[in-house]
Amino acid sequence: MPTGEFSLREIPFSHPGSWFDVSPVVAEATYADDLHLVSHRHGMHAVLALVPESGGERAAVVSGATPSELTWGTGARRITAAYAAPETLRIAGQGLDLRIRAAEPTLTPFTGTYFFTDPIDGSAVFTSYETGCRYRVTVLSGHSRHVGAEALGTAERAVVVGGDAWEVAIEELPGTREPYAAASAFDDVVAAARTEFAAFADAVAPWRSERTPAAELACYVLWSAIVAPAGFVGRPAVLMSKHWMDKVWSWDHCFTALALAGGRPELAWHQFQVVFDHQDDRGALPDSITHAEVLRNFVKPPVHGWALSRLRGRLPGGLPEPGLAYRQLTAWTTYWLEHRRVPGSPFAHYEHGNDSGWDNATPFAQRRLVQTPDLAAFLVLQLKELAVLAGGQGDAGAAARWAAEADSMQAALLDELWDGTKFVSRSATTGAVQSGASLLELMPIVLGEHLPADVRDKVVAGLETHLTDIGLATERPESAFYEADGYWRGPVWAPVTVLVEDGLRRAGATDLADRVSARFRAVCEKSGFAENFDALTGDGLRDRAYTWTAAAYLLLAAEAEARSEP
Repeated sequence: MPTGEFSLREIPFSHPGSWFDVSPVVAEATYADDLHLVSHRHGMHAVLALVPESGGERAAVVSGATPSELTWGTGARRITAAYAAPETLRIAGQGLDLRIRAAEPTLTPFTGTYFFTDPIDGSAVFTSYETGCRYRVTVLSGHSRHVGAEALGTAERAVVVGGDAWEVAIEELPGTREPYAAASAFDDVVAAARTEFAAFADAVAPWRSERTPAAELACYVLWSAIVAPAGFVGRPAVLMSKHWMDKVWSWDHCFTALALAGGRPELAWHQFQVVFDHQDDRGALPDSITHAEVLRNFVKPPVHGWALSRLRGRLPGGLPEPGLAYRQLTAWTTYWLEHRRVPGSPFAHYEHGNDSGWDNATPFAQRRLVQTPDLAAFLVLQLKELAVLAGGQGDAGAAARWAAEADSMQAALLDELWDGTKFVSRSATTGAVQSGASLLELMPIVLGEHLPADVRDKVVAGLETHLTDIGLATERPESAFYEADGYWRGPVWAPVTVLVEDGLRRAGATDLADRVSARFRAVCEKSGFAENFDALTGDGLRDRAYTWTAAAYLLLAAEAEARSEP
């Protein structure tokens, strides 16, 4: 595969600000034979199939992409696509025709894609019920013919464009617009996209070298997953993926913000804030947001204090809105202390494994309301960060109160959830204690330098038992509950890796931190930026275009490069 080229089965072709991509992935783990324009407005919807043809028959040509252009075929039989703008795809070809047809209709009544010819400029217009948008195909050169009835039905609806050299523009239009006019030559469109991506990569990963072979692709995964403000997404935001996981979850945004902080600080702050824009009146954050919905069925773990402490050091000039951050973090912390604690208990609890982010981890196998040591540790860090932020606001009294609350919670953690050899979880309703082989119960390593030495040493020893040649297994491989593709019962995950590595390093366990970092970076270089990885083979599982995995790689690689500097 040429330098910079990636597989479209693994990573979609897209552009910052765009709500659509081009990919064969048309639904969850569903791959079409042809590339499709796939919109992420109102969910994930394949809208148009893009089918190369020769002599009226489907042409068996290979497709591939770089950050700036997508191609079918080679040489004199070649079609190339590039983004002229977030909502506009330009496609040029020679030696091959291109059939642009409506994606296969669903079986649901009154859904699908209408096709009609615009009476003003003759463009082909596909109107999608699912996305609420029109998709206008304007032929800029060459010849074209329209196929199929101009209505929703069973007949194929398509426009076929061809000729010795031809070009079209496809636009996603939420409303009406003037007829399309090309402002730049096609080669200039490709060059502009190439320049834009290079500037992004140079800003976000200026340290990249032959020692970090996946850094540029990691930058592309983040860059291409950016969407413009629309619907419930009120700021520029990085989706988890422009495959089927096309949302922002209330902890992945912390990791992408950190990866962007040094090179794109404004975007990083937007990414941190986009979830807080939907904080409710109790202080709770939503589970996830996307264009058409805000889900509040769960929350996610309070890693935001930890993230803010790191953002303060990574954002040039520190936090741009420290007062706002303090108020938001206060409300989020108060939510856990006031609405997620059994009366009289020092600990908050998760109501479901999904609240923890570790959906099916074994501490939640027998009960739902669980007081876990990771949650207590995250809140200790969050309270400590509130003390710092309060001090920065000149409120010494509040700073002292937050610090005292942090000390009290840490003391309770060590007194009640540490049994002398390991951390345990317990039922929020009965107090029954449980422990097992889940990495979740070793997550108090995030306390780093705040852990007593004897506790730290035992936690580090426990982490060693989870470290495979690939990385940190979320369930020890010898456990009866271990599953190679068991989600949080075995596979290696990016956010956990970053949190543990940071805690280990702050705790002084640098040798283990180095090995955790190196093994995770190696598996990304081998298997892409997957949702998670088989802890024994390193195979990438599910979607391989996850932005928090790419962000984790960039964070760990940047820090490794900094350590290697003379």
